[in-house]
Amino acid sequence: MIQRDYLIIGGGIGGSSVCEGIRQFDKKGTVTLVSNETFNPYKRWMLSKQFLRDKTPSVKKLTCLEESWYASHKIEVRLGTVVTQFNIDRRLAVLGNGETIEFKKACLAMGSRPVRPQVAGIGLGNVIYLRTVRDALALREMSQSEKMIVVVGGGLLACEAAASLRQSKFKVAIMHRHQSLLNKYLDPETAAWITAQFAKRGVTLLMGSSLNGFEGKTVLRNIQTKSGERVAAGVAIVACGSEPNLEIVRNTPLSGPHGSPVTDYLETEEKGIYAVGDLAFYPDRLMGGMRRQTHWDNAREQGLIVGANITGKKRQRYERIPYFWTEMFDLKLDFVGDFNVPATRTQLTGAYAKGRFALRYFQGEKLRGVVLCNHNASEVTAAKKELREALGK
Repeated sequence: MIQRDYLIIGGGIGGSSVCEGIRQFDKKGTVTLVSNETFNPYKRWMLSKQFLRDKTPSVKKLTCLEESWYASHKIEVRLGTVVTQFNIDRRLAVLGNGETIEFKKACLAMGSRPVRPQVAGIGLGNVIYLRTVRDALALREMSQSEKMIVVVGGGLLACEAAASLRQSKFKVAIMHRHQSLLNKYLDPETAAWITAQFAKRGVTLLMGSSLNGFEGKTVLRNIQTKSGERVAAGVAIVACGSEPNLEIVRNTPLSGPHGSPVTDYLETEEKGIYAVGDLAFYPDRLMGGMRRQTHWDNAREQGLIVGANITGKKRQRYERIPYFWTEMFDLKLDFVGDFNVPATRTQLTGAYAKGRFALRYFQGEKLRGVVLCNHNASEVTAAKKELREALGK
């Protein structure tokens, strides 16, 4: 049996950052990171952006840490490996090859998986998701020989992928059940303006169209809407949301309907077992309530904090203003605050026409969020400070 001080399950930025945090405070403890991917932890957020646009994409540029970093810091990385069983009481993890790791402490960093719509034809060739490097490479290859790419969804990933493909001169359409893109985060006026920017740049908009299924013998040929319309497509990118990967801890206290419940130290109710990134359902002491975030910056910061906490050498609460960002064409949007509840009032500074503006979202008289379009890093920092002050934190 293999014995380790620390076991990290998951090879994304969350798991990679936990390793960094551990080595800041514990230079000698034995560490194993297990990942079902065949690449070292990489910057997944780039897949729908620069990696998709580059003429000759480099997987090496995606890497979070150089392979030599893990070796020099004596961290064992097991790629292409799955954990099939996770025993909380005995502190054991069984790997796909039959080996067993006995651990003292562990961190769940398995991330999330794409939601698969329950429709016909979901298994056809050229119906893909954009979650891994392999997905991105396959999409690039498929796109070269197809006339129309349809992106199903209207959230961040859908918009980023559609924009990147259009910038690469592909014929692209977005199919979304709502009338505006990014409607989950933006007020109706701003969402309508963003949607118009996609139309202006040549993206075909299939708004108010709900997916009914995919058609084709072995490879996709048409996408059918619930209204009966058929849209010819050679490639479909399904971007209809994600759900946390919690199968190995299903039916345990480590799994809940909204993720893995943790304290503000990102520790589960099982002492010594932590969760980060897309999995962590944590108390937000700044904005209030419980929250699960599925964005790179969040996973990165949580990983570093867990790395410190898991060693016991330093205890830190995770207290951050929620933040994420996206880029589409020549627009960079920064979201600071809480966008789960629609604003009752908005305040616009700047102008849509100039492509540079700030939106403040209020619920009653309380400032709850700030959206910045094409602002710099210092202005984002200032927005975080402004929101903290408005919350009295």
